[in-house]
Amino acid sequence: MPHFRKTAIIGLIAVPIIAGGFVVQERSTQNGERLFGQVMTLISERFVDSVSAGALYEKAARGLVMELKDPYAELYTPKQLANFNQSTGGFYAGVGMQIENQDGVTTVSKVFPHTPADEAGIRVGDKIIGVDTSVIRNWTNEQVSSRLKGPPGTKVTAKFSRPGAPEPFTANFTRRVIHIPAVPYAIMLDNKTAYVPVQGFNETAAEEVATNIQRLANEGAKSIVLDLRGNGGGYLDQALAMTNIFIGKGKEIVSVRGRGEPDVTHITQSAALVPALPMIILTDGYTASASEIVAGALQDHDRALIVGMTSFGKGLVQGMFGLDGGYAIKLTTAKWFTPSGRSIQKARKLTDDGQLVEVRPDSLETDSARKARPKYKSDLGRVVYGGGAITPDVFVKYDTISSVEQKLARALVAKGQETHLALYDLAFDLKANLKPDFLVTKEMREDLYARLTKRGVIVDRKDYDTGVKYVDRLLDENVSSVVFGDSTAKRRDVLEDRQLVKALELLKKGPTTRDLLALSAPNPLEAAARRPKQ
Repeated sequence: MPHFRKTAIIGLIAVPIIAGGFVVQERSTQNGERLFGQVMTLISERFVDSVSAGALYEKAARGLVMELKDPYAELYTPKQLANFNQSTGGFYAGVGMQIENQDGVTTVSKVFPHTPADEAGIRVGDKIIGVDTSVIRNWTNEQVSSRLKGPPGTKVTAKFSRPGAPEPFTANFTRRVIHIPAVPYAIMLDNKTAYVPVQGFNETAAEEVATNIQRLANEGAKSIVLDLRGNGGGYLDQALAMTNIFIGKGKEIVSVRGRGEPDVTHITQSAALVPALPMIILTDGYTASASEIVAGALQDHDRALIVGMTSFGKGLVQGMFGLDGGYAIKLTTAKWFTPSGRSIQKARKLTDDGQLVEVRPDSLETDSARKARPKYKSDLGRVVYGGGAITPDVFVKYDTISSVEQKLARALVAKGQETHLALYDLAFDLKANLKPDFLVTKEMREDLYARLTKRGVIVDRKDYDTGVKYVDRLLDENVSSVVFGDSTAKRRDVLEDRQLVKALELLKKGPTTRDLLALSAPNPLEAAARRPKQ
């Protein structure tokens, strides 16, 4: 009885405390509303420059989003939302050019094949000086792009100037839906390895990967390298579908854990297209988001060996919420976790100048740094590391360059656009007389130096001559890409790609998936234990 009375009294005392909590919370809310209203009134009535009520509310909304300190949160205007959908969707209605703006001049930086721009003979380096009846001097990229885009089948006229040409010229375009492929090419290496680079997760990414792998498998591919380096992600459903190409039905791909919502686990839904071919995934510090979901799932299920460098670590889930007036807000609502329970998100903070920096940088990836991470187990019991991002099973840095080459590279990067255009113009002029097995010559180097100088790219002649290996690599990559396409350029570049070379070496040593996975084991006894019994 005494125990019952004590409990009852505690319960009675708690009621006014809780009620008081509601009063404090309500008062705080009222104070906040009053503060916001007073600031809005003062700015709208007394600020030296007149600001419309609509603009004030938009600025207030943007300030609220900014103060969340969420580096991925963003408020989109209707135009920004359309651009976002274009960049992640892979389709838009336009003419097929990528443009850059430097010092108020809009320059063509890429022409996509089989597009109106390509068919009209537009070249990298052409400068856009007018669209329809408008002169576009000092326009932003967004302004020029929005004028070039429009409904499919409609027409647009653009006026260009071309370096070296005496007069401007006009091109008439009929806008078309432009498809930017997720897989720009896929080739066979060493007569047995399907090499498939994936540059983004647009709405056809999984289908493109499946089609190319099936084609190369029919041609005799016995292993796979899926290159996710530089892939910043995209659509979640494409990451799920791409994982399912390699892992059979009923396997966990990724789970989502958020605030106030039940956990959601995504499972493979169908049989795998290629469930057994030995497979390596290449990652680097720019492999992010959807790419990390694929890499993490295949690593946890022992379906692929991860080679390269630690990924970016973007494991936060953003939801896009439509707002009135065509606006939308992107907010972080949850986190991704791999099948073994690893969080993909690497801790970062937003600096005052808007840069994302790691809270605990580990870019050097020493053995001690890696071993300090939380440890998880794959399906076969292999150690996989947590602590954010996807840590490779076999760590391979990019090729290092000499101090002279670094100095030369810095000089060229400082005038990046002009360097790119000099390389492109040289390649275009060589196009008629080159064969796929061409060699970089002294004449090409001299020609490039002259073109760089003419464009105002100042490079010390001694550094240029000493860094001949770096210059030859630039010429080889850019000339072969422009003249013969990206696939040929990659074939020529394989031996310069340390991470890809390592992947091919491992695939030769590991003829089966288990043999391949055993190569990542820290000691021979563990490696032998993982091999299948004979």
